[in-house]
Amino acid sequence: MKDNYEVLSKQGFWGDQRDGTYVNPVLPGDYSDPDVIRVGEDYYCISSTLHCSPGMAVLHSKDLVSWKMIGHVVSDLTSIGPEYNYDRMNRYGRGVWAGSIRFHKNKFWVYFFTPDEGLFMSTAAEPAGPWEPLHQVWEVSGWDDCCSFWDDDGQGYLVTTNFADNYNIHLFKLSGDGKELLHDSDTIIHQYKGSEANKIYKIDGYYYFFHSEVRCEEGKDVRVVIMLRSKSIYGPYEEKELIHTHGIEIDREPNQGGLVQTALGEWYFISHQGTGGYYEGRTLHLLPVTWVDGWPIIGNDTDGDGIGEMVWGGSKPINGYPTTVLSTNDDFERWVLEPQWEWNHQPKDGKWSLTERPSYLRLYACRPIEKDNFFTVSNIISQRAFRTVHNTATAKIDVSGMVDEQEAGLCHFAQTYCTIGVQQRKGTRVLKYNNSGTIELGPQLRVSTIWLRSVWNIDGINRFEYSVDGMHFTSFGGVYQLGWGNYRGDRIGLYCYNSESEQGYIDADWFCYEAAEEVRCGNESE
Repeated sequence: MKDNYEVLSKQGFWGDQRDGTYVNPVLPGDYSDPDVIRVGEDYYCISSTLHCSPGMAVLHSKDLVSWKMIGHVVSDLTSIGPEYNYDRMNRYGRGVWAGSIRFHKNKFWVYFFTPDEGLFMSTAAEPAGPWEPLHQVWEVSGWDDCCSFWDDDGQGYLVTTNFADNYNIHLFKLSGDGKELLHDSDTIIHQYKGSEANKIYKIDGYYYFFHSEVRCEEGKDVRVVIMLRSKSIYGPYEEKELIHTHGIEIDREPNQGGLVQTALGEWYFISHQGTGGYYEGRTLHLLPVTWVDGWPIIGNDTDGDGIGEMVWGGSKPINGYPTTVLSTNDDFERWVLEPQWEWNHQPKDGKWSLTERPSYLRLYACRPIEKDNFFTVSNIISQRAFRTVHNTATAKIDVSGMVDEQEAGLCHFAQTYCTIGVQQRKGTRVLKYNNSGTIELGPQLRVSTIWLRSVWNIDGINRFEYSVDGMHFTSFGGVYQLGWGNYRGDRIGLYCYNSESEQGYIDADWFCYEAAEEVRCGNESE
């Protein structure tokens, strides 16, 4: 019989159940490539962001179940390279890949590779920032999934994969300030098909190299989580499989992640779902860890073979802290964007503002790099879409600043896209639905304010609605299947462009996204 937690998970339940238990995923959205540390009684996690800006998300938790976005490491993606800028937008599926976060010398240290530009690092006194300007440690291509480590004698190391060279895993020494690799120390410590997701730990006198690789199990290729162990950092190493993975349809292939120990000495593994494929992307899971004969077992060893199986939930690791609700809403009252927002590539400065009209987000229209190509529209602002029982995202938008050939509204996008918005031509505004180039025009709009809404359930089938009074909503357009693409889950957000000029703007009054509940978002008729 299936574990009851697995049943709840597949029904769309997630996170803190408010009865001392939790259900996986603990975050039902795209928080891919996590790494986690504990500092005192606080837990911090980073998550890759690829082509989204700001880059490398930072999250905080008190109990490993309820997580909250608190900031980003990379404020400007052009500090990595020019291809991320609004005038190129040429890094879909690339950009900020998996990295590591560590606490050393009273600072937080983050290292990560981009597949095209190389190795980068930054430090901060506080995980929410500000982070030091991004430093390029090594200009190189074809490397990924790095992790820093400082030994008891203070010597720093970095472990990473050269995926362009047969997935060799390399170990380097770091310079004293952590800003350089000592290349003459380069040592290959492991190689196997698809070896990546690297982490390094020192526990009870052993060095542990965590990674995943691709092996044939039960007649198909799956990602397998492996640990190497040695008394010397350079080996020789013993090897052990930590958790059985059976494929996305069975256990969702937990693999990329990190080990963390609570203040009471218990161990857990924070992981993402392995391969994506669903519209929510790679979600965040929490699995218990037990140690047997100096080896960790991730999940439950149900058959006694010394290798774990996926766990879909259980007792919370830590109690006594209030449940943190995911931050998804924004009334734009602050003069900075809430941390759940990220831009599609680096936005164009001067084309958005939180101050020109206080309590509104003003989005100026930009001309796309390629006409009629939504993926070259700059200054699209979005956040992660979640896979829960019910989702409703509503935006209240003032369109009185629009001009001819301008279009703006609410969007979903990943590999494909779908929008509901307002289009103005020859002084006339009409409602417009666009499903990856299949367009439906709606009624003429004679109001200056419009409410746009997206509604989807656990199946990810989205339907758009609109209102001219904030109370009565009308369905418009067809159905759209939310999807995954460019190693990202679906994004929900706002867009604004002008196909002919850099003229016109919209003002977003608020954006309200409620997951798993049907609620009203304040006084919608305001």
